Amino acid sequence: MINHRIDFDEVQKAMEDIGREAFDYFLDTETGEVVILSEDILRKTQAIISESWDEDMSGYEAVEFDEEIELPEWAEDEVELALDVFINQEARYMRIPERRSADVFQAMQGFTAELENQELRLLLEGIVDGKGAFRRFKDLLEDYPKEKKQWYGYSAKMARKEITEWLQSAGINAG
Repeated sequence: MINHRIDFDEVQKAMEDIGREAFDYFLDTETGEVVILSEDILRKTQAIISESWDEDMSGYEAVEFDEEIELPEWAEDEVELALDVFINQEARYMRIPERRSADVFQAMQGFTAELENQELRLLLEGIVDGKGAFRRFKDLLEDYPKEKKQWYGYSAKMARKEITEWLQSAGINAG
């Protein structure tokens, strides 16, 4: 259980990375920190585990393999951290999920409905449906700096609510 503060901004940044092409993100439930691992390191670590893993290793705090594994020096600490994440994922680390597009869409609709600027509200209502709606939404807000700033605040508030619900579903009270 987390005894430390969770940095909601860092968790939100992780959730906003929907493609996960370069990195993946895990919440350390002991420290509350967000662990960021590159996909390259994750692939290397998965290969190491698939080649060298023995079920007898699961009870040990430190893993030692029968063969010396060739890694560039810069990658050793990251691979060690990735091994810790893989081995202790159920007990200590939770993969941070991507923010669901349905939640972002709902936030866009809520923001649009609350807008005081009638002209912008009508424009946004006309573009929030279909493929590419989020891009059109953001592009349109470029011409409205005040409302763009309001959108980012509103979106962050909605993301914090989503993060709190995710944590509570995992039995973590982050209040």
